[in-house]
Amino acid sequence: MTAAFAASGKLATGLPTLPEGWPIGSYDTYKEAQRAVDHLADNEFPVQDVTIVGVEPMVVERVAGRLTWSRVLTTGAASGAWFGLFVGLLLSMFSAAGFAPILIGVVSGVVFGLAWSAVQYGATRGQRDFVSHSQLVARRYDVLCKPRNAELGRTLLTNLTPTTL
Repeated sequence: MTAAFAASGKLATGLPTLPEGWPIGSYDTYKEAQRAVDHLADNEFPVQDVTIVGVEPMVVERVAGRLTWSRVLTTGAASGAWFGLFVGLLLSMFSAAGFAPILIGVVSGVVFGLAWSAVQYGATRGQRDFVSHSQLVARRYDVLCKPRNAELGRTLLTNLTPTTL
């Protein structure tokens, strides 16, 4: 068998494919589905036949805080300083000037970090004055198994009590 074939024997094209298998469990959270597969693995079940599928996916954006000019400039200066410190340390390795490259790197990084963050935030014109983090979540998580081991998997998961999840 060549490297072009996946473990399932199908041609590995790199394109997304639909999951295959029979449902052997359904869970409200990914953590519960992960725990179920871990339970199967602990019982020496062939977990290579198992797939966790998130059903009804959605993007959830959680707002972390308000964005102000002071927060934008402080964050820009701090990230610029870190980058400048990194560049300054690299330059100081090849220079006999002592701490001068490090100091120049940090100061330059702060200036450029301030300028860059001010330009980016100013370009939004107040249309996005908050910081947020996005997540891809699903309404439920189904555990699928290839038909050859689906009944055994279902039986093992019935032994998994909800309190151990």
